[in-house]
Amino acid sequence: MNKTDPYTYLSGLNIDSMRFGLEAVTDLLLRLGNPQNSYKTILIAGTNGKGSTAAMTASILHSAGYKVGLYTSPHLIDVRERISVSGRKISKSEFSQAVANVKSKLKQPVTYFEFLTALAFLYFQRQKIDIAVLEVGLGGRLDATNVCTPIVSVITNIGFDHTAYLGNSLVAIAREKAGIIKQRGVCVTASRQKQVLEVLNSVCLDRRAKLYYLGRDIKIKKQKDGLLSYQGLKRNLKNMPLPLQGRHQYSNAALALATVELCCKSGFQIDDDAISRGLASTQWEARLEILQNNPLFLLDGAHNPAGMRVLCKALKRDYPYRRLIFIFGALADKDYRKMLLIIALLSPKIILTQLKAGRAVPVEDMERVLNKRGYPAIVTENVAKAIELAQAIADRQDLICAAGSLYLAGEVKQIFAQNVSCDMRLENE
Repeated sequence: MNKTDPYTYLSGLNIDSMRFGLEAVTDLLLRLGNPQNSYKTILIAGTNGKGSTAAMTASILHSAGYKVGLYTSPHLIDVRERISVSGRKISKSEFSQAVANVKSKLKQPVTYFEFLTALAFLYFQRQKIDIAVLEVGLGGRLDATNVCTPIVSVITNIGFDHTAYLGNSLVAIAREKAGIIKQRGVCVTASRQKQVLEVLNSVCLDRRAKLYYLGRDIKIKKQKDGLLSYQGLKRNLKNMPLPLQGRHQYSNAALALATVELCCKSGFQIDDDAISRGLASTQWEARLEILQNNPLFLLDGAHNPAGMRVLCKALKRDYPYRRLIFIFGALADKDYRKMLLIIALLSPKIILTQLKAGRAVPVEDMERVLNKRGYPAIVTENVAKAIELAQAIADRQDLICAAGSLYLAGEVKQIFAQNVSCDMRLENE
């Protein structure tokens, strides 16, 4: 067996490379014995909210007594964050063994994401899980996760992101996302746009699949006490906790609840108490996550214009502050220009920072965007300097928020090491 360090090997696959096509991953999984067919799956696509919806869904299923695999991307600090079973991240030894196993079956080059997807499927099989909750990486139709046949396909919402790969219109992007809907399958969505729903309806008709959507088949309301009520396909639930901050999480919670309702049609037994416990115990980092108080420091994974609009609405509506100090860093293939202009309408103090990621936009390019519009900006050479500066200029009544990329979130989490929770309680090396 090749003793190469698994992290070194994976880094050689180039995390930034993308491929649209299922041939390579299908061939690899065939050589591994098609582990993805040995358990039931839920597949979640969408522009924003995929990870939150997946985390809530997996937590509810786990609370109902099932062994649940969760596969998400990207990670914040450690690649092993992407693969967990019933809340326990894959250990270093298990990860090393799984990398070696997958590597031994390779007959053609694969991408970083294809390799990890195959690894997750294999690990879940060896853990004898009951069900896997899978977050689509990019798009849907040609994403490596789309080799399974899910009992529920979830499309959270559809907006403009990855347009170079998915298309420049909502209709084109919707068609790519709708690729996860299977023949005679079932899909649930929180999408609201008329043209998007027309695409989803058309695909479901062609594939004789059922489509349920938020606002028609599923309804959710905020109660006065901060809890939520849910009117679903068959269940009416009240006094359900919302585990993640921000009103946008209501639609994600509704999708999770509808998904577990649909799981019941496939033989899963999930009572109301399990749903409540599962929601309450959901943990998902970098979603309006509080890193410190006085001044309040929030970390969010918003990384496209739609997500940034939602974040800024939440900041304005739900968080009292004297002044907003915003730390921003982004990848060059994202619409960072539009994100910056959204932030500039709300924050008088924008601190731009250079990310370590290879695809990071140069900080000078971000500064140029703001200067052209007459917005002042402060430039820092790295995330540590950005945090140090924000802390220095903030008063106790101010709010510091860092957002723009999950890569930024990962760097911030490393600096706030005492707040990183992915390993502290459940590590088992």
